[in-house]
Amino acid sequence: MVWGLAWWPMRQLEAAGLHPLMATAAIFTLAVGVLTVWRPAAWQEVLTHPSLWIIVLAAGTTNASFNWGVTQGDVVRVVLLFYLMPLWAVLLARLLLKERITPMAMARVALALGGALMVLWPRQGGLSLTLHPTDLLGLLGGLSFALNNIMLRRESARSEAARGLAMFAGGAIVSGVLALSLGYAGLPPPAAPWIAWVLGLVVVMLAGNLALQYGASRLPAQATSIIMLTEILWATGSALALGAGQMDAQLALGGALIIASAALAALRP
Repeated sequence: MVWGLAWWPMRQLEAAGLHPLMATAAIFTLAVGVLTVWRPAAWQEVLTHPSLWIIVLAAGTTNASFNWGVTQGDVVRVVLLFYLMPLWAVLLARLLLKERITPMAMARVALALGGALMVLWPRQGGLSLTLHPTDLLGLLGGLSFALNNIMLRRESARSEAARGLAMFAGGAIVSGVLALSLGYAGLPPPAAPWIAWVLGLVVVMLAGNLALQYGASRLPAQATSIIMLTEILWATGSALALGAGQMDAQLALGGALIIASAALAALRP
């Protein structure tokens, strides 16, 4: 629910004059501060294990791409393209974990690709796919999130605090560097509305991550994966209700194929 509805407060922050990259950097910097006070020893683990910095980069790219995409583009399209993760996961698992590509994995890839084609195919016909900049952000966010999840599996021997800190630090570092590089680093006047939104999102994001870690450690992995797919429902439903996205038969079919691919990935042995 937290991630599915996050697009709305991010748009409120943009309306208050805070670019989504700068908003993401501010939110995650404060979250890193909270985690540092709570688990200061986690920093030593992050700094002494270079592989955790791949998680920093992957998680940071995920948050920067996703938050920027859903703030600027059609929320439904961006979220559906983000959830092409099963496609990227098959390829990355083969490359990084040496997992064999099974016939079922190929079926998931086929479903994901078919769904992506349906989402991106121009409504007016023709043979050229229509890629908006926000579509690319959704695709990049899904790819980097798949890499993030693969690396979390590879680094399962590291403590939860260190992995969590790496993910939050990534959101702060990558978004901050991009905001500075692209000229989006300005802050609006210190008025209560945007500061309150940032502080509220820090609390909500930390609560969402803690809830996920608590629940995922006690539920079967398949149950957790299926429950996580409800992010699509929260995002799509809220975007359609608030006019931040559009839905037609072609997009619905493409989304159904993508969700089916993700569900198959969740239900695998």
